Amino acid sequence: MTAKTTTPVRYALTLLAGAGTLAALAACSSTATAGTETAEETSSPAATSESTAAATDDSAAAATTDSAYADGTYDAEGTYTSPGGNESVGVSITLEGGVVTAVTVTPESENATGKQYQSRFASGISGEVVGKSLDELDVTKVSGSSLTSGGFNEAVETIKADAAA
Repeated sequence: MTAKTTTPVRYALTLLAGAGTLAALAACSSTATAGTETAEETSSPAATSESTAAATDDSAAAATTDSAYADGTYDAEGTYTSPGGNESVGVSITLEGGVVTAVTVTPESENATGKQYQSRFASGISGEVVGKSLDELDVTKVSGSSLTSGGFNEAVETIKADAAA
């Protein structure tokens, strides 16, 4: 008799444990997804078109006011320290009315890992800064690359000084 009683109990416990494990995994999965930035999240067409529309409105407003910066394209190099040593990154920003209208980041790392992070940064930076005032730029992490932003921000400071009208 004991065997018949324990078998349903074992099944119930096994099902309960399995359900608990699935619930825990699902909770961990949604937490990791919520805190992790993916390329799909940062480059979805809907988000991009909304951002572009807002940026266009901001650009028009900024163009009607006097800017502290002269229009044009400015180039600078920024440096930062990574686990692989000192790194540098090239930055080119085009300004119109004090607003960034184009940005190009040129990876200059000598090591493969640094070049990989700089390339990721370069591919995602445009969505972060185009349409924003030069004075608003303070990038912390782009496309999983956080150290490259230090070099980018240093280059932006040089560009601010060069573009000051």
